[in-house]
Amino acid sequence: MDSKIINRRDLDFVLYELLDVEALTRAPRFAEHSRETFGAAVDTALQIATDKFAPHNRKADLNEPQFDGERVTLIPEVGDALKAFTEAGLLAATHDYEDGGMQLPRSVANACWAVFKGANIATDTYATLTIGVANMLIAFGSEEQKRRYVAPLLAGRCFGTMVLTEPHAGSSLAEIQSSATPRPDGHYSIRGSKIFITAGDHELSNNIVHLVLARIPGAPPGVKGISLFIVPKYRLQADGSRGERNDVALAGLIHKMGCKGCTSAMLNFGERGECIGELLGAPHQGLACMFQMINEARINVGIAASMLAYTGYLHALDYARERVQGRASSDPRAPQVPIVHHADVRRMLLAQKSYAEGGLALCLYGASLSDWHDAADTEPQRRNARLLLDLLTPVIKAWCSIYGTAANSLAVQVHGGYGYTREYAVEQFYRDNRLNSIHEGTDGIQALDLLGRKVLAANGAGMERLGEEIARSVSAAHALDDETLAQHAHALAQAWRDLQETTRVLAAALRDNPTLALANASVYLDAFGHTVVAWLWLRQAVIAQAKLPGTDADFHRGKLAAARYFFHYELPKTGPQLALLRSLEPVCVELDDAWL
Repeated sequence: MDSKIINRRDLDFVLYELLDVEALTRAPRFAEHSRETFGAAVDTALQIATDKFAPHNRKADLNEPQFDGERVTLIPEVGDALKAFTEAGLLAATHDYEDGGMQLPRSVANACWAVFKGANIATDTYATLTIGVANMLIAFGSEEQKRRYVAPLLAGRCFGTMVLTEPHAGSSLAEIQSSATPRPDGHYSIRGSKIFITAGDHELSNNIVHLVLARIPGAPPGVKGISLFIVPKYRLQADGSRGERNDVALAGLIHKMGCKGCTSAMLNFGERGECIGELLGAPHQGLACMFQMINEARINVGIAASMLAYTGYLHALDYARERVQGRASSDPRAPQVPIVHHADVRRMLLAQKSYAEGGLALCLYGASLSDWHDAADTEPQRRNARLLLDLLTPVIKAWCSIYGTAANSLAVQVHGGYGYTREYAVEQFYRDNRLNSIHEGTDGIQALDLLGRKVLAANGAGMERLGEEIARSVSAAHALDDETLAQHAHALAQAWRDLQETTRVLAAALRDNPTLALANASVYLDAFGHTVVAWLWLRQAVIAQAKLPGTDADFHRGKLAAARYFFHYELPKTGPQLALLRSLEPVCVELDDAWL
């Protein structure tokens, strides 16, 4: 299928050649699967994304959800698309066969879900959140809670949200003030106001299951006193059917610059009567529970950012091949040529390709680590997968958000003046993607998590494992006896040594002056992310080089060209960044805001 959502050949390359997802079929859980069943699932997803999601992407952007004071209305195509998604079993893709699922590995399921994010991120968001809520209930819910909520969620009869942010608190969850007062029946009365609740209200399903962070009276201050509650829009009757309206009131819709087809809501709980919720998990452990969904969502944000970059790149490439402007020589009588022939346009296209394909490879690698954490034969293998996934999660979220948006900016630039008009899709992709640097913790929060926690966790065991993986790839590149790959391998090895030394310097500074050590955490994440993506490009280049000459020669040469671009244009940026970090430059700490 010729698609401007994704290059299907590239998706196969990542799944089967880079990640070897077929090896997962040796695990009992995936024993009934094969490359054929994995491919069929991806084909089905791409067909539905093409037929049902992509066609209304622009229409949903131009016709935002409306609230008349009582109900939220959306264009009908949103519901039709989600129905097709649900009927194909995609909400339950990773779940057991007996629960109506496909029992797919997370890497393959994420490849399926990725195409919907590229086709229509706003409509996909309703489904993505519902999948996350179902996973949370399975992980932490009682048997009774799972019985009443999980099946309706996986069948699309209920949709889900996560409800964290409060107007006064923003990203600081320690400041949450919403309360949960115990009732005699074991439930809780929920009171409080929440803001920026994605998919927070709609009429797409029979019910909405909100997962709400709130405090039980007498709870410890800060994040250690937060609990998590199941709060449905409509209360459930004894038989599980929908009952009367719970006191969850929509105070209004928020209108953002992108992802306009998905509601962003202000919700008030318990302002007109009583809002009843159920405790999910243990008291005061709400944030620990919620972080399972948050980390899952961070991977989803990385995939969304990479896929918006990917579709933007394919649109820009198609435009560059068709748009005729300029000549290949100084002779004014020479025919004009498609702009793809101009070196600067090729530079912008290669940059987009390197960010989009590199980012998607990183995201699916993260999903495969989750698979191996569950399916590996030995405990050390499972532990290593978890160490790597924990280390890379903030990078997946933030690096892909930053450079996915940068790719979309270049797609607009390739289109020239037309790129800024609504007649071309790339301006929407840019607006949609710009939100991802805020979603699920800002890029700066991810950087603090990476430098302040993840690289030092378990005495740096995650960094040690990553270093071992990089060393293996460097050796594999040298083994091919190719001069270009050898240069890439040398550059990567040097970048990794510089990153390790910088990490040692910052770790020492963290003990004495954490404010100074963390002041440039975002620069650290940028350099870290570039090093990791360079590693994945080296791995892809080794595979591509080994396939030449042969079939798919243009595809494999494209991989080699993108890797060459990344190693010559992008990875060298890490040298000055790491030198800055080692200098412990204090200007951002010493600055007085009066000077600004």
